[in-house]
Amino acid sequence: MSKSVEFVVVLDDGVRKRHRHETSSGKVIHFAVQLEIRVQQEWRVAVRYDCVHGYAHVDQYDIRGNQTKRALNLQFESALTYGDWDINENWQKYRDAFLKGTEDERLQ
Repeated sequence: MSKSVEFVVVLDDGVRKRHRHETSSGKVIHFAVQLEIRVQQEWRVAVRYDCVHGYAHVDQYDIRGNQTKRALNLQFESALTYGDWDINENWQKYRDAFLKGTEDERLQ
């Protein structure tokens, strides 16, 4: 039987973190942690850690919708923990890069 956890954390006005993961037998089988920025009343993803393609990776977007994808050499559990920590620690840098239309060189 799987268990799902989902929550949203408001980080600042117009900035939030969305966290979702699913476990089965104590192992993470699906996850997504993303930083969302409100632009003209619409929530847009700036950074997302997930496993939607069957492997852990991080996507970074700019305000124009350009995307950079980087594979993470991590198990799902570690990638979930790292993504959650990274967004908590660096959300301001990611927000600024998103709004300027540039990518954070740390994810290159």
